[in-house]
Amino acid sequence: MTGLSAALEMRGKLMDKTYYVYLLTNWNNQVMYVGVTNDLERRIYEHKNKLVDGFTKKYNVEKLVYFETTSDVLVAIEREKQIKKWRREKKNQLVIEMNPEWKDLSLEWE
Repeated sequence: MTGLSAALEMRGKLMDKTYYVYLLTNWNNQVMYVGVTNDLERRIYEHKNKLVDGFTKKYNVEKLVYFETTSDVLVAIEREKQIKKWRREKKNQLVIEMNPEWKDLSLEWE
């Protein structure tokens, strides 16, 4: 198997999954975090239970206000990078289009 065919096979396996780009905020919607994962429920559980060291733990960012899906991990990573570069107003607009009341979307899973 050539390097190219191995890479294409690996990408095919990675594309069999669903990937999520998501936005979290704190309870007064002052701080925003953008992330990517292949298991949104697990990842949100980790954020809510402070199992993830770093920004979200430090600033109590655990309210899921937006997410989108793709089957391509590279698309998900690029989308995360794109959104991270946006000004706060543009991120807010993205949330408002899907979730105008800024509800915690993960509460529906419980």
